[in-house]
Amino acid sequence: MQNSISERHDNPYRGRFAPSPSGLLHFGSLITALASFLDARKNNGIWLVRIEDIDPPRELAGASENILKTLDAYGLHWDENVLYQSKQSERYRALLNQLHKSHRCYYCQCTRANIKALGGIYQGHCRQLNCSHHHAAVRLINTHPINHFTDIIQGSVHGDDALANEDFIIHRKDGLFAYQLAVVADDIYQKITHVIRGCDLLEPTMRQLTLFDTLDKSPPQYGHIPLAVTSEGYKLSKQNKAPAIDISAPQKSLVQALAFLGQQPAPSLINASVAQIIEWAIEHWQIDNVPKVQKITLFEQ
Repeated sequence: MQNSISERHDNPYRGRFAPSPSGLLHFGSLITALASFLDARKNNGIWLVRIEDIDPPRELAGASENILKTLDAYGLHWDENVLYQSKQSERYRALLNQLHKSHRCYYCQCTRANIKALGGIYQGHCRQLNCSHHHAAVRLINTHPINHFTDIIQGSVHGDDALANEDFIIHRKDGLFAYQLAVVADDIYQKITHVIRGCDLLEPTMRQLTLFDTLDKSPPQYGHIPLAVTSEGYKLSKQNKAPAIDISAPQKSLVQALAFLGQQPAPSLINASVAQIIEWAIEHWQIDNVPKVQKITLFEQ
C-alpha cells in the first residue's frame, strides 16, 4: 500500500527497505523492515521499498508480490512508488559507462579458482592487461579503500584491510550488474539518507562507501541491527529456508520483533490491532535501545 503523505516530503530523512525476491519474508526480514520503517517514521521521514530483482536465477516466482502483500499486512506502508532494480538497467549501464570513460574500471578474466589459489583476495592481476570484454567481469579501480566507518547502532566498525583494498566486481561475467553498483546507483537516485539493515552487510557497506567516494557522492548514514540466528548459529535467511512469517496474524511476530529490537513492548500489546501496534512502536521507538551486538540467538520462534 503506497502511502502518500505530502507533509513528509520536505524532511531530509529518506530511508528504504530493499528485499530480494529470492524467497518470502521471514522473521529476520521483518526485524530489518520494522527497524528501517520505525526509524523513518520517528524522524518524520520518507520510507521507500525497493525490490532488488537483478539476479533472475535466484528469484522465486511470485515473491515480489508476496513481499509487498506481507509488508502491507504488517502495517509497514511505504511512500512513493516501489522501485524494481530489474527496470533500472539503463541507469546502471550509464554509470558503468561513466566509470569506463573516466578509466576507473577494467575488464577482468580471472576465475574464482584463480583468485582462491592466490588466497581468496583479488590481487589486481588484470588491471594493466587490457583484457577483452568477452567473458569478462568489470572491476572498479579501488583508489578509495575504506576499512572502517561509524555506524548509527554498532558504533565504530572495522573491516579487513586486504578486502578493503580489493578491486571489486561491479559488473559480472554473466552480464548481470553487481549488487554493489546497483545499490549505490539506486541510493543516489532515490536520495537515500539513512540505511537501517542487518549486520550481514557490514563488509558490503565499506565497499559501497568506496564507490560513493569514487563517484564523489555523499553516502547515507548506516545503522546495522543484530542478525537473528538459530541455536545452531545459522542466520535466518531465505537461503537457509527460514519459515515465512504469518500474514494472517501479524501481531505476535510484530511484538516479538519489537522485543528483539530492544523496544520493550508490553505483553498485552499482542492483543492490539496491527495499526495500534505500529502506532505504539513509532511513538516509543528508540534506536539507542537496539542491542549493540552483531547477532542474537533465537531459541524459540
